[in-house]
Amino acid sequence: MPSVRPVAVSRAARPGADDGADRVDTVYRPGGPVDVVATLRPLSRGSGDPAHRVVGSDVWLALRTPEGPASVLVRPVGDTVAISAWGAGAAWAVVHGPDLVGRGDDWTELDVSAHAFLEQARHRQPGLRLLRTNTVVAMLVPAIMEQKVTSRQAWRAWRYLVRRFGTPAPGPAPEGMVVPPDADTWARIPSWEWHKAGIEPGRSATVMRVVKVAPALERTLSLGRGGELVASRLQSIPGVGPWTAAETAQRAHGDPDSPSVGDYHVPALVGWALTGGPVDDDGMLELLEPWRGAPGAGRAVDRGLGLPEAGVRAADDDPGPPGGTEHRSRLQHVQGRTTVGSVSPAWTAGFRPCRRGTALVGRLSLCQGCRAPSPASTAR
Repeated sequence: MPSVRPVAVSRAARPGADDGADRVDTVYRPGGPVDVVATLRPLSRGSGDPAHRVVGSDVWLALRTPEGPASVLVRPVGDTVAISAWGAGAAWAVVHGPDLVGRGDDWTELDVSAHAFLEQARHRQPGLRLLRTNTVVAMLVPAIMEQKVTSRQAWRAWRYLVRRFGTPAPGPAPEGMVVPPDADTWARIPSWEWHKAGIEPGRSATVMRVVKVAPALERTLSLGRGGELVASRLQSIPGVGPWTAAETAQRAHGDPDSPSVGDYHVPALVGWALTGGPVDDDGMLELLEPWRGAPGAGRAVDRGLGLPEAGVRAADDDPGPPGGTEHRSRLQHVQGRTTVGSVSPAWTAGFRPCRRGTALVGRLSLCQGCRAPSPASTAR
C-alpha cells in the first residue's frame, strides 16, 4: 500500500542554494512503479516553461501554493519517490507532493485485457499515474491561454507573462526557474502586457473573471477528483467552457473522467487508437463510456498511449467539430469500416492521411511507419 514518511526539515546544503532557506523533505512509497517524468509531463507548458524543468529522471517544479512560492524537486529513488521543497510554500508542497505523482490514482481494478492496444499500452507504461496539483487557479489560467490558438502561441504567452510577473524560484532550483504569479498579481497585469504576450481581450478578460473568484474555485477541491459538479462550477464563469474545465480538472483535481471535449485533435486520435478510424467528440465519448468510473482509463487514452497534446484548442464558445444529423454517430461509421478516403473532411480538420494511408496525422507530420516526425511534433 502507498505510504508517506513523516516530513523532515533541514537546512539547504546544495551548491548555489540559498544559505537561509529551509528544505522540507518527504519520501513517498507508492506501492508500485511511478514514472516521475511522464506523470508530471502534463504540467509542462512547452520545453521552455520557466516553472517546469526535467533534469535526467528528476523533475523541478516552481509552484504557487496557498502558502506562498515553492521550488519542488521530485525524484525517483529505488521504489520510492523523494520530494524536497524550498520556500514559503515548502511545507504545503511536501504534504501534497504525493498527489503530484499519483497518490489516490488506483489502476489495480482497471481491466483492459479485452482491448489489445490498451493492454499493450499499460504494459509499456506501468509507471504512468494521474496527477493532482490541488491548485485550481494555477491550472485554469494557462488553460485559458491555450484556448483558440496553437500550443506554441499559448506557451510563448505563458513564458512571457510568468517571467515578467512571476517571482524567482526559491532555494537551489535551476537557474531561470520562476514561480507563476498569484491571483492578485494576475489581476493587476495591465492590458498592454496581455497584448504583448499575444493574448487578446477575450482571453485576458476571462482570466480577470477567474481570479476575482479564486477562493471559490479553490473550494471545488473539496468535491473530490472532479465530476459533473466540479465541471459546472468551473463553467459558471463566462469564457470557461467544457474544454477548459476538463483541462483544469484533469490536473488540479486529478479527474480521470474528463476528456478534452472541443479539442481539434484528441477525438480523432482517440478514435484511431481504439477503432482504427477517426471520430469527433460524440464518438470519443461513446468510445470512452465503457470505462467511465474506472480510474485512469479516459486519461490513459489521450495521455498514456503516446498520443500528443493537441496542437490547437477550440474556442470555448466554438461548437467544435460538426455535430449535425449527418454525422450523429461517428462510432457507427468507424465500426462499419469507414476508410480514410471516405471519412468526411469535417471530421478531420487539421489532419490528413499519412503516405501509406494507414494513419491520420497533422498537416506537418507523418506517422512513425512513414519514418518521419510523429504528430507530437506539431504540439511543441
